[in-house]
Amino acid sequence: MPRLPNAAALASLRKELKEDDQAWPIRVTLSSGTCGQASGSIAVLRALEESLQEEGLTDKVHLRVTGCHGFCQQEPLMIVEPPDVLYCSVKPEDVPEIVTETLVKANVVERLLFAGPASDRRTRREADLPFFSKQDRDLIGQNRFIDPCDIRDYIAHGGYSALAEVLTSVSPEEVIEQVKASGLRGRGGGGYPTGKKWEQCRAAPGDAHYVICNADEGDPGAYMDRGLLEGNPHLILEGMMIGAYAIGSRQGYVYVRNEYPLAVSHIHTAIDQAREFGLLGEAILGSEFSFDVRVARGGGAFVCGESTALMASLEGHVGEPRPKDVHTVERGYRDQPTNLNNVETWANVPRIILNGPDWFAGKGTDKSKGTKIFALTGHVKNTGLVEVEMGTTLQEIIFDIGGGPQNGKQIKAVQTGGPSGGCLPVSRFSLPVDFEALAEAGSMMGSGGMVVMDDSACMVDVARYFLKFLQDESCGKCVPCRIGIDRMLEILTDFAEGRGTPEQLDLLEDLAWTVTVGSLCALGKTAANPVLSTLRYFRDEYEAHINEKRCPAGVCRALVHYRIDPDLCVQCGECIEACPHDAISEDGDQIEIEDSLCHKCGICQEMCPSEAISKA
Repeated sequence: MPRLPNAAALASLRKELKEDDQAWPIRVTLSSGTCGQASGSIAVLRALEESLQEEGLTDKVHLRVTGCHGFCQQEPLMIVEPPDVLYCSVKPEDVPEIVTETLVKANVVERLLFAGPASDRRTRREADLPFFSKQDRDLIGQNRFIDPCDIRDYIAHGGYSALAEVLTSVSPEEVIEQVKASGLRGRGGGGYPTGKKWEQCRAAPGDAHYVICNADEGDPGAYMDRGLLEGNPHLILEGMMIGAYAIGSRQGYVYVRNEYPLAVSHIHTAIDQAREFGLLGEAILGSEFSFDVRVARGGGAFVCGESTALMASLEGHVGEPRPKDVHTVERGYRDQPTNLNNVETWANVPRIILNGPDWFAGKGTDKSKGTKIFALTGHVKNTGLVEVEMGTTLQEIIFDIGGGPQNGKQIKAVQTGGPSGGCLPVSRFSLPVDFEALAEAGSMMGSGGMVVMDDSACMVDVARYFLKFLQDESCGKCVPCRIGIDRMLEILTDFAEGRGTPEQLDLLEDLAWTVTVGSLCALGKTAANPVLSTLRYFRDEYEAHINEKRCPAGVCRALVHYRIDPDLCVQCGECIEACPHDAISEDGDQIEIEDSLCHKCGICQEMCPSEAISKA
């Protein structure tokens, strides 16, 4: 493909590609992001290619392999049009039947449709599934139309038209004003107004201006950026190009987790293709704008998600944060003005330019505009990437889209905002999800992780888990974070192991305040959120651990004691045989557990046929 010399050539190519796409009588779309591949999508693809060849359908079926569609619980997904049918959890052995029945005979394979709560309820169309229909999928919804390894797909569906518009008819200052008017705020966690940041960076003096895409997504249970970068990498590149044009930058970087191999591969492919088409490099689309992008792979340090630590890493230094008395928009990468936004923020930019700032600002709340993608994980029926309008309640996300609890249990809490976020009880699920409401409740938006917990979770253990993660990931540069997290973790460990005292509760809160106020970067400043929020909403669980030496959820092993009910015990001896620690013995006509020998593994309870063994 020769370089596109101007915007007219891009428009002409788009028209040609759209006509080619519409000419196919049958379209089959297979989701194959990381979640899809982990569930066998590559084998499904091979089986599909073989079946199409055997049936002589290769020239009649447009087979598109895409990134994740968001419904990770049901991957891999396959959409066949016509008759507009969605098949879930497809396996290689299902493919011949799909080809024969649906592609050849236009029949629906009922058993592969999504099954609702009742086994006789099957949903045929993606648009009719509550998981999809209750979302507002401006960004993640585009994944199903795009082969991430083929720039022509992106162009055919409107790709790079926003870039062409700004290069031909919009000044850099006007671009910034549009982004400011949209109300777009950074989706990486800070929520800083994007247009204001661009304006500050453009105005800053320097020999060069840089733009960076932060794709160093390290939150446990969060993969929103991965889903976008894998599924639609050109959308992020186009957003970066528009931002670079507005700021006055000639060089950009995508800083991506090395643990995201598929995302790394797809962004490299997208950059190579954009250069080949003349959409990266010198004189883009015949304009005076020149810009290029390089990929930098992170080394797995969670702290490198922080802007100054990321830039230090990009320069080849240890990834440690620096004080924020000088902002990175003034002196960032290589001590030059630098604008950093995360993947989702960049992805919103082309849509704002094409649809206008009022379109974006018309969604959301007064101070939080547009949509937001969340990674919904944990104890819910439907897990995956969920995109909703800002202001949607936690109740709607977790129960209407997520489907509510699994296995008859009760939802207890949700942890939002990653390991530095807060845990909110089900009584606060009426909260609208936006920057201000979550912060006021003791949590935060963060990048968009959302971990749901049912009544099997111990909130003391949850706080301990996230603190342990942050202890491991702290760079150790500042004393409040390095020492404070250690001391908080020691206290939580005392609680979990039965050594806690009431005085330690006050000390824990004092430590949390000190770490919050005194830490250098956002990792330390927000590290106490899991502790403070669980103390605020689940203090009774802390008191049970301290005063009663009891874990209400039965999670903290040191506080768990197994007992045998003699009235239910049938003396079969199964528990004695199963115990690997010889902690169970028969004493006359009774079977007893010696607590000092018990390792709290729970095997005895699992093996007991009469359910005589219980945790206390």
